[in-house]
Amino acid sequence: MMLKAAAHRAAMLGRGAAHVSARGLRSSAQARKEIEMFIDGKAVQIEEGSAIIQAAEKAGVTIPRFCYHERLGVAGNCRMCLVEIEKSPKMAASCAMPVGPGMRVLTDTPKIKQAREGVMEFLLANHPLDCPVCDQGGECDLQDQSMRYGGDRGRFGESKRAVEDKDIGPLVRTTMTRCIHCTRCVRFINEVAGTGELGTTGRGNDMQIGTYVARPLTSELSGNIVDLCPVGALTSKPYAFSARPWELKNTESIDVMDALGSNIRVDSRGEEVLRVVPRTNDAINEEWISDKARFANDGLKRQRLTTPLVRVGDAFEAATWADALALVAERLRGARPEHVHAVAGALADAEALVALKDLINAVGSENLAVDAAGCGAPAAGVDVRANYTFNATVAGVEAADAVLLIGTNPRHEAPVLNARLRKPFLAGTAQYALVGEAADLTYDYAHVGTTAAAIDALAEGRHAFAATLRAAKRPLVIVGSAVGELSNGADVMAAVARLAASVPALVGDAWNGLSVLQHAAGRTAALDIGFVPNARSTGAEAAEFVYLLGADGDGAAQPGAIPAGAFVVYQGHHGDAGAHLADVILPGSAYTEKTATYVNTEGRAQLTRRAVNAPGAARDDWKIVRALSEAAGLTLPYDDVGALRARMADVCPTLVHVDECEATSAAVAALGLTQMLAGGRGKAEGPLARAVGDYYMTDAISRASRTMARASASAAKARSSGLIPELEAPAQQAAA
Repeated sequence: MMLKAAAHRAAMLGRGAAHVSARGLRSSAQARKEIEMFIDGKAVQIEEGSAIIQAAEKAGVTIPRFCYHERLGVAGNCRMCLVEIEKSPKMAASCAMPVGPGMRVLTDTPKIKQAREGVMEFLLANHPLDCPVCDQGGECDLQDQSMRYGGDRGRFGESKRAVEDKDIGPLVRTTMTRCIHCTRCVRFINEVAGTGELGTTGRGNDMQIGTYVARPLTSELSGNIVDLCPVGALTSKPYAFSARPWELKNTESIDVMDALGSNIRVDSRGEEVLRVVPRTNDAINEEWISDKARFANDGLKRQRLTTPLVRVGDAFEAATWADALALVAERLRGARPEHVHAVAGALADAEALVALKDLINAVGSENLAVDAAGCGAPAAGVDVRANYTFNATVAGVEAADAVLLIGTNPRHEAPVLNARLRKPFLAGTAQYALVGEAADLTYDYAHVGTTAAAIDALAEGRHAFAATLRAAKRPLVIVGSAVGELSNGADVMAAVARLAASVPALVGDAWNGLSVLQHAAGRTAALDIGFVPNARSTGAEAAEFVYLLGADGDGAAQPGAIPAGAFVVYQGHHGDAGAHLADVILPGSAYTEKTATYVNTEGRAQLTRRAVNAPGAARDDWKIVRALSEAAGLTLPYDDVGALRARMADVCPTLVHVDECEATSAAVAALGLTQMLAGGRGKAEGPLARAVGDYYMTDAISRASRTMARASASAAKARSSGLIPELEAPAQQAAA
């Protein structure tokens, strides 16, 4: 039976609490008592209700499997995990059989081996013998298991089953003849991604997996089915026939395509990054990554800046590092300090931010800004860290029982976070509401309104969801970072503070549910460092010297943001919007080419690792700033990364506390709310626009990626054909 997709969720948005009971896939968060059972004679203590296969893993015993996955629902399709249970006449599927007190299980007997060999023979009967041309070769579960349980010859003499391949978009390649019907992909798309586009038709030998009608996958997490597929039925289309896994160098790193900081592994050969795959980190991304993190890597080799460039007339000419830095230093010394400005882009790392701030301060300027609309300071300020970080933590959202989204679309701004937000919905333990533009999320929500006035309606109890928030034990309010960048952002954030004061359990020592979702990887570190305007800053309209550190976005790179007569230096790794404004271009390194610190939206510092060398004459960003300081006669007091990180510890200790997420106390968080409230000068009004327009084109790397361009075009086509609904706010719920 086809598991149909909910292609148009517009009718579902206002369904509310009455529909909670209709949700499937329920689970309980209550702690269960532990029982003792035995695996191959070894005693194991495990929670009651766990599956035998989980108990075996706890005992250090590996049971082969194809359909079972610990983060997906149980299917019991493959029968590869059969085990014997004492006093049971038949073997049982260990993935679907719960443990019991005193249960004794055998996992490796001649009878079990014979059964697994039989399962393997049936799987191989229809499986094509195309391992030499299959991209899964070397990483294939079927290959590995057949080495142990496969025979040396086949007894199947009839014709093998053949299945037509499906076109499911530009990211995932299908060879459905290889499919073994484990349904991992179907369960992921339905349970985790929540778009419900994959399903099954037919039964037995005639069963097929597909989208029922020809259509592309529209989930921003679709690439994860490539990792889940235990055979070569689903592989990466951009990576097809590029390399074998044993040819690749593996480097553990961090993703910077959004502010979540997903853990990744960069696979490279020579000086080229060939693919990006996820690493498991239960505190952040579990074992999923977004499609942009996975597939945008081809943008790392296109439109790259590889040598210093100096503008001569209307064209750029190549220059040596010495000449380029000498020219920049000369213009920096010639500018009046109060007219020297620096703007930090979305992908700037913490080392470069600290070095550039020190240099600009050494000049005598306080004109610092992040590359956001207006290039101003965040409306909530930076004095209290809780005012701009995701205080509930990424993993903590699963405990929320009431969720309010304000001016954000987490499906586009942080797809993996959106998947975690979906878990309480599936469990039936949370209700959701949205203030801002309607969005096609993967859970039902009540649309409170499209304007900021709806926030005050909630604070004053004039909307039904206000009672839900106040009654919640762990309420969660997620504010999009774009809200603080509005021209009236201070008024909107003051309304958020009033709402927080009206929800008793929102901010406390045990739980702080007021969370800001950043959408740029380098933004939290910039705010930690204080890379924002202050009382001594001057406006950019009179700027004489502007330093763009990878600024390509909605702030400095916009027409009219920089005065016509200003001398502009662009330091970055791609020839994107900011580079076209520059008088001098200094080539920097991308995140795969340097070991650098990034702070994710919850305030957790993490390190990228150098996987390949930077192309041409490009250098690490902090080294460029350090060399410029010497050329300008303002030498910064650090010569190596160790000394620089000691300086980072002085500026903000959390920058060097790698993989630690430090909570803000309730008293300090309350002080931050007081500051937010005091910042308001008028009534919160106006629309709350989404921060991300085209999900696949948000930064210099993704805009240079051909794969992302194809994905963007596919999504646009799906949208125009109605496969992705264009939602409008229900008129009766516009604002209370």
